[in-house]
Amino acid sequence: MLQSKSARQTILLSCLVLLCPLANAQSYRILITNDDGIQSPLLAVLKETLEALPGVEVMVSAPHENQSGSSNSSIGSPLTVDRIYVDDVLFGYAVHGKPADAVTFGLNHLGVDQPFDLVVSGINLGPNVGSVSHGSGTVGAAMRAQFLGYPSIAISQETSGVDTVATAQFAARIVDKYRRDGAPEGIVLSINIPRGEIKGVRVSPMGDSYLGRDPYQVISEEGNTTEYEATRIRLQSETPDTDTYSFQNGYITVTPLKFDWTAYAFIDELKSWNLQ
Repeated sequence: MLQSKSARQTILLSCLVLLCPLANAQSYRILITNDDGIQSPLLAVLKETLEALPGVEVMVSAPHENQSGSSNSSIGSPLTVDRIYVDDVLFGYAVHGKPADAVTFGLNHLGVDQPFDLVVSGINLGPNVGSVSHGSGTVGAAMRAQFLGYPSIAISQETSGVDTVATAQFAARIVDKYRRDGAPEGIVLSINIPRGEIKGVRVSPMGDSYLGRDPYQVISEEGNTTEYEATRIRLQSETPDTDTYSFQNGYITVTPLKFDWTAYAFIDELKSWNLQ
């Protein structure tokens, strides 16, 4: 028996209503954080770009102010959190703590009913290649997500001469692959975008350091208290197979990182010390 057009429309509408909860349940949920603070314009660009991906839901939980160099440190609890609105629309949550605190709050509180699928940390203003990564709050936030059992990406760019929209779009390519094919377990993917003309993309291991410090200089003395200052200097990597070298030579670097810091090559040597 043929159905009228209005009857078919009613049935179709009923089906869509029934499918809506299922569609929402299958949305790909991303928690965004950083270490530059929730006011960073680079964070806003990343949020807008990821929200444009099909089937993606984005939430922001970031430090209330700049916390660069925080690594994986945490202030613990109690934790103060502000809701931040832009044009009367919730932009995200500003956590009065470290980047790792923002991630922990996001995953364990904001994601308690609907768990997140992925954590993206960035876009950081300043590269996080080589040994600099160990002190990075951007990488530290991604590491905290891994520690809590969630896949994560850290993305950083040079401090000037970079198109932030292009950086966000590159990150979105990785996120979209994760959404379609699944994220690798136990891996923090660290992405770094250099300034100027991009020569290509290199998958490189972490190595070398592009930052050094001059000796401390006394800048003030009063009684038993002395204030010192050390100037940071840029170093040039001479090791071609490292992310630092690739980054400094105009390549986007993509580096898989793990939470395990064990120096496996030294284990047998350490056992030979007969420490029993």
